[in-house]
Amino acid sequence: NNRLLLAASGQIIDAVNQAKQQYGTDRIGVVLGTSTSGISHGEYALQYKKQHGEMPASYHYTQQELGNGSQFIQAYFGLSGPNYTISTACSSSAKVFASAKRLLQADLCDMVIVGGADSLCKLTLNGFNSLESVSATQCKPFSPERDGINIGEAAALFTLERASTPAKVMLAGIGESSDAHHISAPHPDGLGAIKAMQQALVDADIQAQAIDYINLHGTATMQNDAMESRAINTVFEQIPACSSTKPLTGHTLGAAGALEAAFCYLLLTQSEQNLLPPQAGNEIYDPRNPVIPLVRQGQSQPLNYVMSNSFAFGGSNCSLIIGRKE
Repeated sequence: NNRLLLAASGQIIDAVNQAKQQYGTDRIGVVLGTSTSGISHGEYALQYKKQHGEMPASYHYTQQELGNGSQFIQAYFGLSGPNYTISTACSSSAKVFASAKRLLQADLCDMVIVGGADSLCKLTLNGFNSLESVSATQCKPFSPERDGINIGEAAALFTLERASTPAKVMLAGIGESSDAHHISAPHPDGLGAIKAMQQALVDADIQAQAIDYINLHGTATMQNDAMESRAINTVFEQIPACSSTKPLTGHTLGAAGALEAAFCYLLLTQSEQNLLPPQAGNEIYDPRNPVIPLVRQGQSQPLNYVMSNSFAFGGSNCSLIIGRKE
């Protein structure tokens, strides 16, 4: 899990080193999201103990603690500011942006490293399999043939600073909600999802029609896709282009919010033709759900504001709006 974070950290190292000189190490925070952290090491250690009667000498419980990734990044960059981990299942690394924003607004930090990482382990594979939520093929969000998720692994990191700093992209708005409808099923009408999206629009001080693209949570489970399509139709009178990128990456769980925010960031900074992520693996839209316009191959759209949705177990919902700074 930390090797994934190390690979991502190389892409922000210049910004962090500059901030260390400008602000000092105690003014840079780290807030990461995860759901598995290093649990695979614990699984290996238990198997070793079953065979040898004792834990391997190299194993220590801290290796699988949820806070280990944040501690690793703090130690790697030599920082001493606020440092903690958020673990709210699949909204974990979206909610880190809200926490970082509060640290900046409270003047506890001048920069916050945010993001998330999750790596494959048997705990999540067996858990989702017991829920009969794992697809044997490429997942098909919003299709009548959808039958569950693909589990992936990823890490993504950002640096978040105050708006006065030079940057091409800004965190324009963020909304959070907790509907607590069910431990593993979303509210069927998407009440929490609706509230998160509406709060993000209020926070960004824009109208719904200003959103040019939505990166859907789109897990390809029957209940989530039905709920999200209803929620989108409630919030948006004119629905912008939408797609789920999970057929391309798998559902990366605690890293999904940051990974999909990274897709949105790249759309705003590196898509010269304004090409949108196509809805892969989905040819037919489920007629039982309210219609949302899914992106097709080659579709383009000028972009100023994009929204990214993350909806988690327990009704922990988060919606991000990222925009061009100008």
